[in-house]
Amino acid sequence: MSGSTAGEKLRTLDQLPIGSRGRIREVLGTDGISIRLMEMGLLEGEEIEALGKAPLGDPIEFLIRGYRLSLRINEAQRVVLET
Repeated sequence: MSGSTAGEKLRTLDQLPIGSRGRIREVLGTDGISIRLMEMGLLEGEEIEALGKAPLGDPIEFLIRGYRLSLRINEAQRVVLET
């Protein structure tokens, strides 16, 4: 992860509290999963909101670009946010 500037808090998408929003800073990795996340709209600068979690906490549901997206925790850990 890149260093943060004053006033920014960096966290991964799986750490975003339900009902909170963040702005995507980067998607970690260059493998097929990371590329697929970017193809689904998880791009630098996009705002994303955590909507809810499944009863056992995995997957997590998000709102991005007007659509709902569910990700497993291990996928959400690849997405770095500014909050």
